[in-house]
Amino acid sequence: MLTSFAVSSAAIFVAELGDKSQLMAMTFATRYRTWQVLLGITVATTVVHAASVGLGLGVGHLVPIEWIGLLAGLAFLGFAAWTLRGDSLTEEEKAKAARGAGSAVLAVSAAFFLAELGDKTMLATVTLATRHEWVGTWIGSTVGMVLADALAIAVGLLLGRHLPERVIRYGAAALFVLFGAWMIGTSLPTLL
Repeated sequence: MLTSFAVSSAAIFVAELGDKSQLMAMTFATRYRTWQVLLGITVATTVVHAASVGLGLGVGHLVPIEWIGLLAGLAFLGFAAWTLRGDSLTEEEKAKAARGAGSAVLAVSAAFFLAELGDKTMLATVTLATRHEWVGTWIGSTVGMVLADALAIAVGLLLGRHLPERVIRYGAAALFVLFGAWMIGTSLPTLL
């Protein structure tokens, strides 16, 4: 379980770097208290990543174990390309983040829940769950995402809008390539 936790925390932390969710977190942090934003992110992430782990378990039982590592490595290379492409908030997403309706925690939770459906962090969690123990993957992926968004809030509050987005995006993509290459490298010998 500890290995699953560590791998998932690190992978999802990297996946979240430069993601639109970090932009949303910074935007919400300008309107609400930091603890409310982090609690909302935690609630949404816990639910989305529970579903992701469930999907990963299903895929893990359908695909032969020898192929899962190779497919996961290829998926991580795809996440690297996705990260290089970058993310930005649409005007609609900016408007949702800027207005507050009802409870701050509820508003943040709902926005993050919807933003994370089909996002690379959700897909990365599905991928990780095919190879690792589910509880560690679920908790680790949730912790990794909350930590990455907490970092974004802290950096955003300190540096305002002058974040070195390109450096973060390229660094995250490089780490995805390393994770992907490692997964492919460890899987290929079992397939040959």
